[in-house]
Amino acid sequence: MSTIRQFQVTFDCARPERLARFWCEVLGYVLPSPPDTFATWDDYNAALPPEKRDSWSACIDPTGMGPRLYFQRVPEGKTAKNRVHLDVRAGAGLTGDERLAVLEAERDRLTALGAVCVLVQTADEENESCITMQDIEGNEFCLD
Repeated sequence: MSTIRQFQVTFDCARPERLARFWCEVLGYVLPSPPDTFATWDDYNAALPPEKRDSWSACIDPTGMGPRLYFQRVPEGKTAKNRVHLDVRAGAGLTGDERLAVLEAERDRLTALGAVCVLVQTADEENESCITMQDIEGNEFCLD
């Protein structure tokens, strides 16, 4: 039996390229190269029929360590809380006030990109600080 070591996270969304570019900024990811016969993604999209343009996009970790994120256009909007969400580990290895300061700085950076801060949970005896956010299409994620 083989062990799966790679996976991608797929997002249903309204505007795949816009959401992929947002997550590139959040995670330091990049858009993959366009298909071989195209110089740019704009050239690729221009070659598609209008209804197929911006139907999907992706972003990848340039180090090859993190999962690929895939974004696919769907006709329906988001209607409920995510069943799965990403935890962006901005404060990993830090504790207390130092951790909260890093999380708040990252919250401010992501808010400038269009994210929305939903809830700030400060550390207590059982839990570390965590900030719940929404991306530009309303998908929840956590800064922790």
